Amino acid sequence: MYLYNTLTQKKELFVPQNKGKIGFYACGPTVYDLIHIGNARVFVIFDCLRRFFEQVGYEVNFVQNFTDVDDKIINRAREKGLQPEEIAANYIEQYLIDAERLGINQPTVSPRATEHIQDIIALIQRLEDQGFTYSLESDILFDVSRFSGYGKLSRKPIEDQIEGARVEARYQKRNPADFVLWKSAKPGEPFWESPWGKGRPGWHIECSAMSMKYLGETLDIHAGGIDLIFPHHENEIAQSEAATGKPFVKYWLHNGYVNIQNEKMSKSLGNILTVRELYANRDPRLLRLVILFTHYRNPINIDDTILDAAGSYLNRIKNFVRNFFFIYNQIQSDSKWQDSDKSLIDKIQSMYEKFVSALADDFNTPQALAVLSDFIKEMNIYLQPKRRKWNLNTLESILGFLNQVNQILGVIPLQGIEEEDREVLKLIQDREIARKNRDFSQADLLRDTIVKSGYIIEDTPLGPRYYRDEDC
Repeated sequence: MYLYNTLTQKKELFVPQNKGKIGFYACGPTVYDLIHIGNARVFVIFDCLRRFFEQVGYEVNFVQNFTDVDDKIINRAREKGLQPEEIAANYIEQYLIDAERLGINQPTVSPRATEHIQDIIALIQRLEDQGFTYSLESDILFDVSRFSGYGKLSRKPIEDQIEGARVEARYQKRNPADFVLWKSAKPGEPFWESPWGKGRPGWHIECSAMSMKYLGETLDIHAGGIDLIFPHHENEIAQSEAATGKPFVKYWLHNGYVNIQNEKMSKSLGNILTVRELYANRDPRLLRLVILFTHYRNPINIDDTILDAAGSYLNRIKNFVRNFFFIYNQIQSDSKWQDSDKSLIDKIQSMYEKFVSALADDFNTPQALAVLSDFIKEMNIYLQPKRRKWNLNTLESILGFLNQVNQILGVIPLQGIEEEDREVLKLIQDREIARKNRDFSQADLLRDTIVKSGYIIEDTPLGPRYYRDEDC
C-alpha cells in the first residue's frame, strides 16, 4: 500500500508501527450545523479507506471526534436562543442520521471534546511544565517560537502562513502565529474549572488530547480536509510533539476541496450544499459515487455533469444486480463445470486483484471504479438469459466479488433493491397473472405502465426480466 504523505510531499510505502494494526484519526464535525458536501467528502473517503484496510486484514482503531465546544457553536446558540450544549447535541444527532444514510460505518471511538476536558488540561500542563506556554489576559497560549519544527507540514514560512490564515488576533501575542490552548471564561459561555481559572479549551488542543488518548503519542494516520493543514494540523503537530518529544503522526492524508459549479463552496457566495439537500430526492449511494469518481487529493466540482455521470453509473450497477439476482434466485439446475467457467472464475480473481491494486496505489478510487465497470461488462455477457444454464460456483464467485467490492466502497445495493422496485415488481406480478388468464389487453396495458415508470421488461425462459432504463 502506497499513500501520499502531506508531511513529506511524496508517495510512501505504508508501514504501520505495529504489524497488522493501524491507529487512524480523522477530524470529525464541529457540530453547529448540518454537514455539507465538503464535510461529507472527508467522512466518506476515509470511511472507505478504513474499510479497505480492514478488508485486506488490518485491525483498525479508527477514531473520529466531535468538536462540541467551539466559538461557532456558542454563536449559533446565541442566534437560536439556546444553550451551546443543546445545539451540539442536536447536530450530533443530525450528523449520525446523515452518516447512516450515506452508509458511513461508525468509528471505533467517537470522542467528544466536552467529555475529555481533564485530558486536555493535563496536556496543557505538560506543555506548561516544559516552557511552551505563556499567559496573556488570562488565556494560555502556545509559543511557536519555542518549537523548532513549526511549519513543517504546510512548508511555508510563518510569515506566509499568517497571511490570510484564520488565527487569533484579539491581542498582541509574542508571535502572530501563537495560538490559544485555554480560553478564559466569558459571560454566557460554557466553562470548566482549571489551574488557570474558569475557561474552555482551544480548538487545536482538543484533537491532540483526544487522538493521543486513544491511539498513543504517535499515530499511524491522521486525516482531514486540505483546508485544515494550516493552522489546525500544523498546530496539532507543534503542541503534540512539544509535549511528547516524539513524532505525532507518521502519515498525514488530506483530501481536496469541493467546488460548486466551478466556484469554491463558501457562505459568502451562498452556495453551501448540505448533504441532506443533495440526497433529498436521490439515492445516497449517488453521493458516495460522486466522491469516489475523483481521486481524493484532487478537487471535485459538483455540477449536473458529475451528478448525471454518477446517476448513470449507479443505474448500471443496479441493473446488473437486478439481472444477477434474477438468475441466482431462480436457478433450477446447475450446469456442468466447463473450461469456460474456470476461465471466468480466474478472470474474476484477476479483476479483484486489479481492484485492490488500484486502491493500494494511494487509494485510486477512479481506477477501482473503472475495474468494477469492466467487471459488469464482462459478467453481463455470462448472465445473458438465453444461456439457460449457469454454473453455481461461477455465480458464487460473481457474488463474492460484489460483496468484497461493496464492503469497501458501499455503492452496490446487494440488499434492499426490491424495496426500491416494490411498485414495478407489483406491476410485473399483475402482468403475469393477466398473461396466465390470457387477458393480453390488460397485460399490454401493464407493460406500458412499467415502461412509463422507467423500466424495461423482457420475457425470458426464466420469467420476466426487468431493469431500469438507463436513459431515464
